[in-house]
Amino acid sequence: MTGVLDRRDAVSRLLANRGDALVVTGLGSATYDVHAHGDHDANYYLWGAMGGAALVGFGLAQAQPDRRVLVITGDGEQLMALGGLATIAAARPTNLDIVVLDNEHYGETGMQTSHTGLGIDLAAVAAAIGFPDTRVVGSDAELDRLIDDHAAPAGGPRLAVLKIRAENLPRSMPSRDAVFIKNRFRAHLGLTPN
Repeated sequence: MTGVLDRRDAVSRLLANRGDALVVTGLGSATYDVHAHGDHDANYYLWGAMGGAALVGFGLAQAQPDRRVLVITGDGEQLMALGGLATIAAARPTNLDIVVLDNEHYGETGMQTSHTGLGIDLAAVAAAIGFPDTRVVGSDAELDRLIDDHAAPAGGPRLAVLKIRAENLPRSMPSRDAVFIKNRFRAHLGLTPN
């Protein structure tokens, strides 16, 4: 499926009614898209941690079981961390949603075709390893349904693949100071910086 959704609009719609959700972003475009919607103390931007977004989100979901954790990452990053999906599926956190922005390209390294552009279906992979709710979202109506469904309690981890247009948008850059981001996030959770 060729991407049809506008990535920035889709991310803004996902975050419009986030409530107290903790948001973890994959490196690159996912971070720029979340930041473009608006910086927030409950955003944890990953820099230089390719493949780590879903597992960082999983750790937060375990540590903060009463909070929804939303991971927003790209297809290239999630492809790099397929094994992490198995760990998440086995643990079955009910407060973890993973949204993969899939433009079927490696956007940060020159727009080479990614494995999803060659037929790998990340939603089918997640379903095969035990995610109870997986889907591919390719229209505004499907995105609306996803947003409505994510507002309801889950029976386990959920993964949605949003088919977005392959385009390089202007970067909206949050702080790249990892210590600042960590300490701000910890303070938001009521934890002391360390």
